[in-house]
Amino acid sequence: MLLILGLDGATLDLIAPWAADGTLPNLARLLREGASGRLAATVPAATFPSWTSFMTGVNPGRHGVFDFTRRDGGDYAVRFVNATYRKARTIWRLMSDAGRRVAVLGVPGTYPPEPVNGCMLSGFDTPVTTETDASFAYPAGLADDVAAAGGFPFADFQEFSIGAGWHAEACRRLCAGIERKLRLAERLLDRERWDCFMLMFGESDTAAHHFWGLHDAGSPRHDAAQAAAIGNPLRTVYAALDAAIGRLRARLPDATVVIASDHGFGGAGTTALHLNRFLAQSDFLRFAPRAATARLAGALRSAAVRAVPERWQARAFRLAGGRLADRVESGVRFGGIDWAGTRAFSEELGYFPSIWMNVQGRDRCGTVAVADYQATRAELIAALEAWRDPIHGTRVVRRVWPREALYHGPCVAAAPDLVLELETPGGYSYVGLPSYGRDGAAVGVLDPAALGGKLAGMSGSHRPDGVVILAGEGIAAGALSGAHIMDLAPTILALAGVAVPQGWDGRVLPVLGETATGTQPDTTWSAEERDYDDGETAELQRRLEQLGYLA
Repeated sequence: MLLILGLDGATLDLIAPWAADGTLPNLARLLREGASGRLAATVPAATFPSWTSFMTGVNPGRHGVFDFTRRDGGDYAVRFVNATYRKARTIWRLMSDAGRRVAVLGVPGTYPPEPVNGCMLSGFDTPVTTETDASFAYPAGLADDVAAAGGFPFADFQEFSIGAGWHAEACRRLCAGIERKLRLAERLLDRERWDCFMLMFGESDTAAHHFWGLHDAGSPRHDAAQAAAIGNPLRTVYAALDAAIGRLRARLPDATVVIASDHGFGGAGTTALHLNRFLAQSDFLRFAPRAATARLAGALRSAAVRAVPERWQARAFRLAGGRLADRVESGVRFGGIDWAGTRAFSEELGYFPSIWMNVQGRDRCGTVAVADYQATRAELIAALEAWRDPIHGTRVVRRVWPREALYHGPCVAAAPDLVLELETPGGYSYVGLPSYGRDGAAVGVLDPAALGGKLAGMSGSHRPDGVVILAGEGIAAGALSGAHIMDLAPTILALAGVAVPQGWDGRVLPVLGETATGTQPDTTWSAEERDYDDGETAELQRRLEQLGYLA
């Protein structure tokens, strides 16, 4: 039996020292007995593309999922994506077709759930406000098990203003969520012996976003007095996850264990970055004279999330009709730009720093001729590489990736033209924020009032290296180097004794010996894309904003 545990955002930078000092005894045992190492994420190190590569074995240029949203053709608009946008078969489908019984609980990027030989519960991209809606359960009766276990929380309780007692209550609720997920897992494990059982824990990601500054005494967000009073809630959540691992291993002592994260984590600094301001100052973008549109759209979205009760939000958006939530999000990202005077622009996503060229014939108001595309893009790359941080005196951009150098496959055109890897001055990441069409510095110091709550207030941010641990019969113990998240799909299939498709980007990790055998032709999975309706989009937008992914 395979037991796969997803620890969203988990990092060896925390696991290794806490395993050594006795905080994480179960992970310490797995590190001793199994193969482990850092796990490279997709670029960017973001939730949807990484977990989709985990389950398909291919890069985003082939599976087509680059973010929570996708640009709507050549227009300056986005729509929220779901599992029907994925263009590659999953390991759950391949194992099901091979007669294996699978249970998949809470993996991001799996809504709507696909019919499998077993059961599937979608992840936090499920667009419901309750925790027992049959729409994100396959078969539908699985929702009854979820309800009996107390629900399957998605850690979407974040506040916009963090006051006294918030961190302690957030920690309590995260640990309670881990327990509820365990109850569901144990209920299903009591019912039958599965060939492959995967359970996702998002609590490690949420805790790192909000608690990193309390954990890290060197962080510019660190408050020594608060840390002394509260303790280290990040460590508490990791300890609860370790205890969960121990309970599952005690129940399944002969199972082969795979633990993986979609990316790692580190500290966020107090330096704000506004990509569109840089582009404007470098003569690539022009803000609209009446650029308040984007700020108003952002205010509208936040007001809906904060002020409208959850039970009314979906109904209100459905009554408004016409993909209103998509239009609001599009207004936030693109509402302040004068397209006639713009050669390049950014959606200014803090977790996905990237730039689009404004190309004639491709974009509705394109200004860059196709014949000038390469030269204009090279000019922009040179400007980005020369950009210096006036606060720290260092480069802002570590590396600029043209999309075709980063991705390959039939879906590359859905990626931004340039993807940026940013520097981490002093070891702490920039906080990417919307420019909202305003003049001002492209690099600045965050308002101290913003240092709490979502997005700008988060003290932890994603890093490229996650973690992978494999332990069980036939797995050679020791350090594992060079692993990529795309390698997990073929490795899991090999462990399950299922033929690995030919031509995948991932490889079977070199710890399995003779078990890594068999190939089958790869065929692209092509489901009919189904958009969220307005109410569903509103709910997903609400959850992403509360989790801090939307500004």
